[in-house]
Amino acid sequence: MIEKELIDKFVDNLMVNHHYSEETKKSYLEDIDNFVSFLDQNGGFKGFTKVNRIDIETFLTYMDEKNYADETVARRISALRSFYNFLVRNKFIQNNPFDLVQLRHKGRKLPRFFYEKEMQQLFDAVRGVDPLSQRNSALLELLYATGMRVSECANLLLDQLDFSNGIVLIHGKGDKDRYVPFGSFAQKALEKYFESGRKTLMEKNHQDHQFVFVNSRGGNLTSRGISYILDQIIKKTSLTADIHPHMIRHTFATHMLEHGADLRTVQELLGHSSLSTTQIYTHVTMEHLQKDYKKYFPR
Repeated sequence: MIEKELIDKFVDNLMVNHHYSEETKKSYLEDIDNFVSFLDQNGGFKGFTKVNRIDIETFLTYMDEKNYADETVARRISALRSFYNFLVRNKFIQNNPFDLVQLRHKGRKLPRFFYEKEMQQLFDAVRGVDPLSQRNSALLELLYATGMRVSECANLLLDQLDFSNGIVLIHGKGDKDRYVPFGSFAQKALEKYFESGRKTLMEKNHQDHQFVFVNSRGGNLTSRGISYILDQIIKKTSLTADIHPHMIRHTFATHMLEHGADLRTVQELLGHSSLSTTQIYTHVTMEHLQKDYKKYFPR
């Protein structure tokens, strides 16, 4: 079987059996293509079934020499490991050459987040009565209130919101669902957006669908569209930091822990399958505490 057919079968499996998004599919394809391109330029790619540990170690050394971020290296190896697991399960090969790969971490970067006063600046920047301001306010409030991923927010449907109980059903990675509460600020912003902003944008553009967040033409707001909106919001403030969509998610987790939330609770709310993924936020809050200690303690 030619290599492209193997990749196509793998991608079909991701979309059909695991319900991954188009963006996740694109990311997997890019990571596999990057590996193939590297092998092509360093001795030639002889096919997926011929890849060995030397090929993988050379690839890891190359990424290390180029100072690739730990997150990038981990994501690429994870994608390739998943691809090869698929090949093993379907008996295209016997063993996964990525199973025994040990990553050499250079030190994990702490996730960046906004302080509460900075978040208030963002909320102030989206105040307005026009449809897009109402949408942006509801969007920002819900992202902060739930810590949901941007892709989860982009795919959110009306029936996933339960206003009577103040909870949202989130369809997470790997087809894993979770319920997350949201507070009165998010609820008020959403209700105002539904009563006026969303209705106006939908009717004006003759649209009829169930997606919660819509663009200026009434269509479904994409993850890229959400990133663009967040970029525009921060430009209206005095904040100098670049904004990444995940910063709101990091901020939610950090603020929860700073105010006394249990780590397991935050894990459930974020939809992390492993507690070790959530534990990075304890380092963030500890760093924050140390800075305040040094700033305010007299000795």
